[in-house]
Amino acid sequence: MIYLKTPDEIEKMRRACELTSLTLGEVAKLVRPGVTTHKLDTAAREFIVKNGGRPACLGYGGFPATLCIEVNETVVHGFPSSYTLREGDIVGVDLVVELDGYNGDMCYTFPVGDVAPEVMELLKTTKESLYVGIEACREGHRLGDISNAIQTYCEKRGYSVVREMCGHGIGRKMHEDPEVPNFGRRGTGPLIKNGLCIAIEPMINLGSRNIVIEDDGWTCRTRDRKPSAHYEHTVAVNAGKTEILTSFDPVRDALGDRFV
Repeated sequence: MIYLKTPDEIEKMRRACELTSLTLGEVAKLVRPGVTTHKLDTAAREFIVKNGGRPACLGYGGFPATLCIEVNETVVHGFPSSYTLREGDIVGVDLVVELDGYNGDMCYTFPVGDVAPEVMELLKTTKESLYVGIEACREGHRLGDISNAIQTYCEKRGYSVVREMCGHGIGRKMHEDPEVPNFGRRGTGPLIKNGLCIAIEPMINLGSRNIVIEDDGWTCRTRDRKPSAHYEHTVAVNAGKTEILTSFDPVRDALGDRFV
């Protein structure tokens, strides 16, 4: 069942998304060669708690951390660990913050130092496809319009779209109806109505679209071990307009001329 939010609820979500965005900015300050992904996780958890929020992923279905960490071929749901980031890596940082009963969800894939040009093109295209999908999220359209816009944009550029993982509704719960796939046909799926709040999150691979789930039951990686990129925003259809509630501005502020 799709739960449409009131303007007051969207305001509460906006505040949760602001804290989510600021947290990702704090993480961005630490992303560099020689830093462990566990350190990124600790910094995020401490910042969220200090600012009155709750790390929503921590303990969710047994997930052991604040951040989902996605290094290189990891698509989604990787665990923070003692792994030390290396020159040429990419690392996706996906986080959900609950504040006053409402959630914000976002992801950014960071290049670590100098990254191969073909991988940087993957990041660029995936990030662009996020905004292409958001542009298709309009009152009166259908969810399949978002899905098709992302799929078409990425596949025309030679990349593959992960099928098994998708975006989702969001509000009081981290995951609500509807599912928002990154592939599909225009004019299909539920109607986009005022009050809809969703997380749009293209997960795009350099090689094959095929994935595997590791033995921990969570970590999803590409079968061919080629890199995967992931970007995400929480958006709301509010007063006839689509608003991006999360923001990459804190990441831009942290990275400066390294922001891509």
